[in-house]
Amino acid sequence: MAARRREPLEVEMGSGNVFADLELPDADKLKIKSGLVLEITRAMRRLGLTQMEAAKRMGIPQPKVSGMLRGDFTNLSERKLMDCLNRLGYDIEIKVTPTRQPVGHLVLAFA
Repeated sequence: MAARRREPLEVEMGSGNVFADLELPDADKLKIKSGLVLEITRAMRRLGLTQMEAAKRMGIPQPKVSGMLRGDFTNLSERKLMDCLNRLGYDIEIKVTPTRQPVGHLVLAFA
């Protein structure tokens, strides 16, 4: 059996935002939304909620919950996702600080 030659693997360092790396429009917003959806998913698991129960508690239709959990959150604003987290028992704090850079950036941090 002949040994297979392996081609060198090319690795590129990511920016920390997969949406920006994929050159998607509104990459910063998508990163924030995905972080909020991830936390909503964790909250649902922690609370033991079904999609229907979570939908009722968050005030959105169950099909939107299903879509959100599958990664389709384009039809939900950041504000609505934050409202969903509030309804699941989370406080949200927005902190604004000056930056040394010409343009600031958005950061989402969870405790």
